[in-house]
Amino acid sequence: CRIFYLEPVYVTLRESDGGWNYDKDELEVAMQGAKILILNTPHNPTGKVFARDELEHIVSLCQKYNIFLITDEIYEHICFDSHQHLLIPKEFPEMTDRTLVCNSLGKSASATGWRLGWCLHPSGLSNEYRGIHDQLAVMSPHPLQYATLVGYLTLPDHYFETLGDKYRKRVIRLADALLAAGFQVSFPQGAYYLFVDYTRVPALENMTSMQAAMFLLEKVGVACVPGDNFFGKDSKETTNKYLRFAACRSYEDLEEAARRFEKLAAV
Repeated sequence: CRIFYLEPVYVTLRESDGGWNYDKDELEVAMQGAKILILNTPHNPTGKVFARDELEHIVSLCQKYNIFLITDEIYEHICFDSHQHLLIPKEFPEMTDRTLVCNSLGKSASATGWRLGWCLHPSGLSNEYRGIHDQLAVMSPHPLQYATLVGYLTLPDHYFETLGDKYRKRVIRLADALLAAGFQVSFPQGAYYLFVDYTRVPALENMTSMQAAMFLLEKVGVACVPGDNFFGKDSKETTNKYLRFAACRSYEDLEEAARRFEKLAAV
């Protein structure tokens, strides 16, 4: 935002009823006078998959206030149970001329280091988009582009259809280990993270999220990300309450993490 002289306004997702939700009034106030809304679904770090009625509300506000929508959909194939990712230009054709869809093979192909992705955007924005992309990234290495064409884009539908199940099993294993250690867990609807409340874990309850993360790394041997990394810098709420754990490691690694969490009871 700052590169383009834009001032970010943050709308907070809050944990309630076993999930994560936004306040409609808060969102509308933030969108008044805004130029762009950035939406990440499935969401990192909470795992929220925005439902159709929520997307309908967001689309209506974009049209009401003449706002462009930029979506980050990198976890589109990692949804659990009955939750389904919806592609906004397809589901809401009226948004085609004001939506930029950003995606990547990084998560669905377990190739995050490649940093190779794409953007679907209105044809009228092609020159502007290419100009920004050229200044920020130039391009991905040619060998990786060719590998994507012959590898990723030729994968069968079955690969993508079963990706959610593959990660769901790992998320369940990690969630069970966190619950046993005293963390409060709202099971994610998608992606492969667990954004958990650590304030009832005796060894961590009086710590900031940074202190808690470092304690787990140094004393328990499990790495996570402090929750305050995921809140707007002007936010005063819930920043020292959450930690983010990732379940994208091997099942063997998750089993080892579960064994290490048992140390918390002895601390």
